[in-house]
Amino acid sequence: MPVRRPLAPRACAAALAALALAGCSTDERSPGEPVTEDEARILAELLHRNHEEGGADFVVTVPVGDDALLELTGEVDFRRGIGRAQAVTVVDDEEHDARTLFFDRDELWSGDVPGLPEALAADGAPDAAYLRRALPADPEDPELLDVLVEMLLNLAQPEADDPALFLDGPYRWHAEEPIDGRPTVVYRLREGRTVAVDAGDRTLVQYRATLPDSGLDVTLTLADHGTRRVALPAEEETAATADHPRVAAAFGL
Repeated sequence: MPVRRPLAPRACAAALAALALAGCSTDERSPGEPVTEDEARILAELLHRNHEEGGADFVVTVPVGDDALLELTGEVDFRRGIGRAQAVTVVDDEEHDARTLFFDRDELWSGDVPGLPEALAADGAPDAAYLRRALPADPEDPELLDVLVEMLLNLAQPEADDPALFLDGPYRWHAEEPIDGRPTVVYRLREGRTVAVDAGDRTLVQYRATLPDSGLDVTLTLADHGTRRVALPAEEETAATADHPRVAAAFGL
């Protein structure tokens, strides 16, 4: 399902800075209030903090039909830009198309699919359990999984932003609400996007956006920030999609 690539890291950072101030202010806030200078400083540091923390567990959910939900559950190493996820499509409370994904900024690995190792063995790759394909650098019609991977990895950056960027824009305080039992402050960004920040430790808890072309609503939730070391599949257990196009097509990979 082709969709346009998501929010740029700098714009996402702006959303996050606005969060923290509400967590430390005793004044009542009204939805739509501009971010303050204190909030701008926090937002400017937020994506950098994800990088400094090292990584996090994540859940990504995307409704892809009237009764279907694509869900990715896993962990990401923000510093190295590497992640692992279990992907499944849930239809009427039943799981379909379950698979394991590994990814970095350049490639995506798919495995743990029934019948895939046997099909690869029959196609000349006897030791392979994963198919690997490149993530196009600037696709016109990117795959949904590619967009979700980019969105996730763009939630961290090695340097902080300038707080002034968050004072000159449409960033607004929105609400205080619990997410998975964690008190958070929610801020609105451009085009209806929102971010939620933990009211206590001020880490990023959730990012939500509607993808422009498809209209799909993406919710990305982070938890348990800290060091992660995700190991990609070994070369000997990996086959390139380009070398096995018929197998990839047969398994939808």
